[in-house]
Amino acid sequence: MSPAIPERVLRELGRTEGDTDSLGLLVRDQDTRRLVLLRALLDAAAAAPTTVCPPPLLDRLREDWALLEAAECADRAAARTVLFHPMTGPWAQRLLGGLTGSTAAGPELHTDLAHLGALATAAAIRAALPCTARLTAREGLLPLPTLGAVRADDGPVELTYMDGEMTVRPSHAPPLSVRTLPDGTMSSADPRWLPVLTLPAVLPGAGPVPLDDLDPYRTRGTGLERHGLSAATHIDDHERKAWTESWSGVEPLLRVGGEHRLTEAAVLLRCLVPLGPPPGSGPDGRGAAHCSGTRREAFGAVLSSKPATPAYFASTLVHELQHTKLAALGALVRLHHEDATPRHFAPWRSDPRPFDGLLQGAYSHLALADYWQRFALGARRVTHRDLAWAEHARCRQQVGAVLPVLAGSGALTAEGRVLVNEMITVYHRLEDSPPPTGHLARAEAYVSTAKVIWQQRNGSPGS
Repeated sequence: MSPAIPERVLRELGRTEGDTDSLGLLVRDQDTRRLVLLRALLDAAAAAPTTVCPPPLLDRLREDWALLEAAECADRAAARTVLFHPMTGPWAQRLLGGLTGSTAAGPELHTDLAHLGALATAAAIRAALPCTARLTAREGLLPLPTLGAVRADDGPVELTYMDGEMTVRPSHAPPLSVRTLPDGTMSSADPRWLPVLTLPAVLPGAGPVPLDDLDPYRTRGTGLERHGLSAATHIDDHERKAWTESWSGVEPLLRVGGEHRLTEAAVLLRCLVPLGPPPGSGPDGRGAAHCSGTRREAFGAVLSSKPATPAYFASTLVHELQHTKLAALGALVRLHHEDATPRHFAPWRSDPRPFDGLLQGAYSHLALADYWQRFALGARRVTHRDLAWAEHARCRQQVGAVLPVLAGSGALTAEGRVLVNEMITVYHRLEDSPPPTGHLARAEAYVSTAKVIWQQRNGSPGS
């Protein structure tokens, strides 16, 4: 067993649970990886050919880095709010690939290099460190990650910050002033300032959750449409109100799923990224009901279209935070040695899945089956109870269809075997409170039909 993670913690995570200490182990590892990644950027820029990173750009990068270090010295926790913001990860991975040649270094590399200035400035502002910066607006926005953005014509923008006030001077436009509020957010009467909306903390002591529709890297390079997701979207005041109202009902509904569901949301969720209506939705919003996802390089972010109800908002968090949890665990310890060939049937997908994708899907659907069962057992209204039993039965049947493949793999590591065995234990524990017969029969038919259609399209599983 790996010394990186105690067996008690591994078993707890295998049950799709996790207390503050167990989840904190994953968070600390991810944060350390982020700091190492950021340091690698500086080293890669210094080692890059001048054709990739010319001396003026390297000098600017070092100036921005110095401001970042000064912000860390002034207030480490405040600066690291920016460094550990989920969307800093995709930017850093993208820039590192451009600097090292692992991805094509096109004209966007200069844009990616310049983004460090915005990050460093945001960190300095959060640390209440006086600063002056010359940044660049692109696509009509000057983003300040975790804080907001300024509407401005493309081109250079001068920014100064002192004594809680930020002054922004866009090219060919009047300056605007933005004040820091006691809670750390920023406000301005000028409509050109677009603040990041923050949703209240899930639990007392946890941080507020940004609803980030402004960061330029929130979906860049993801190919969302290939995964059945919509593109990121900017939300208007009406939609912000709808998100806020739905969020206000999430906490009690997460609690229905057990205290561990609240804990994982409080510890792991760092931001929500709003997506547009799912592909296939009509202009009236009808069609596919909802889409959501996570990004391994954006630890702590959940990407989601607007959930229809607080109950589905809560279940979306349960679903996606399992992916966050398992991806972080897989980065800490090796769970299997299977290859990445997409060959396996998964009832929740129409395409073949690699073994790791099968494990990820089974893990998240197991958590959903547990959540919806608890919801059904506690629901007072018949309509709510029926909906929850239907969701539970479907998720449980889906997991049951793939558990034999996971359990039968000879490529599981010792840690992976412990994880899968705990998943099997939870799966059988769900039998203690079975759904009504009608729901079970419909779920069985659903999975059987999905397999027939899958085989017609893809051949026999594993072929």
